[in-house]
Amino acid sequence: MRMLLIPCLAASFAVGSLTTMGALAQVGNRPMPPIKIIVPSTPGGGLDIPARLIGAMVATELGTTVLVENRAGANGIIGTQEAARATDGYTFLMTSPATMVINQHVYKNLSYDPAKDFVPVTQTTSIAFILVVNATSPYKTLNDLVAAAKAKPGAIKYGSGGIGNMSHLAPELVAGATGTKMLHVPYKGEAPALVDLMGSQLDFVFATMPALLPHVKSGKLRALAVAQQKRSDAAPDVPTTAEAGWPTVIITGWTGLVAAASTSPAVVAKMHDAVVKVLAMPEVRQSLIASGAEPVGSKADQFGAFMKAEAAKMGTAVKRAGITPE
Repeated sequence: MRMLLIPCLAASFAVGSLTTMGALAQVGNRPMPPIKIIVPSTPGGGLDIPARLIGAMVATELGTTVLVENRAGANGIIGTQEAARATDGYTFLMTSPATMVINQHVYKNLSYDPAKDFVPVTQTTSIAFILVVNATSPYKTLNDLVAAAKAKPGAIKYGSGGIGNMSHLAPELVAGATGTKMLHVPYKGEAPALVDLMGSQLDFVFATMPALLPHVKSGKLRALAVAQQKRSDAAPDVPTTAEAGWPTVIITGWTGLVAAASTSPAVVAKMHDAVVKVLAMPEVRQSLIASGAEPVGSKADQFGAFMKAEAAKMGTAVKRAGITPE
């Protein structure tokens, strides 16, 4: 477990005046106590980085301290369960598709209920999914790959970060849309899958842009498509799945902030406003966009509706992948 205590007046993140921060720190007539953000994954990952960046700036905005605590394990279940059971009223969870929309379809006796145990605060980022092949691959476009999969059902191999992972389910959504069948090769994380892709032992990997784009820029991998309607600012030369003729293959990774259902609406609202303000800051936007993540800052009810829709979509992908709930 790794913890980071972020001082509210750190010079590198200071904004506004002490008077302004004091006013923002009030919840009713009480000062805002220290805030905890649980990250249900290891340090340095796709959830940890935005949590620490946003947490530091929120600390300044609210004139308090923000503790970012990593509680990894069991596909995010350990940290998520801890956040669901928090009773202090100031514990939040930086969440993702795995914890909020996928686990409920993969585990029979999940120790938390995403819909009942949490309330949405805001979606923090939207992360594009990008399909990549080895730089020497014969496939130059997404349709080249689809044609090969149709010609030899089950012969095209893709690697993922594990069974039930988004990098497992994203190709299943492609297969469903294109009427193809491909062979899934699960790994313990996406890094070893990329090693085998670079070694030409796999045909493709379909995962988040922050994880794959550096390898595309280095020339080790070739990007065939970004799974969204419009091209990404981080990779403007890569065509979209919609351009390739598959407009229903829209796959989005994301991060978001939720709170235990028992959290005061006033605290949730205060946190929402602070996070949305932080996400609009130029330096925060630039940092997130450079990594391949688009800042969002949605309304709480919008985020709730988004997660509900994503849960339905991922449920379909889980069934197609033949994953039996454990």
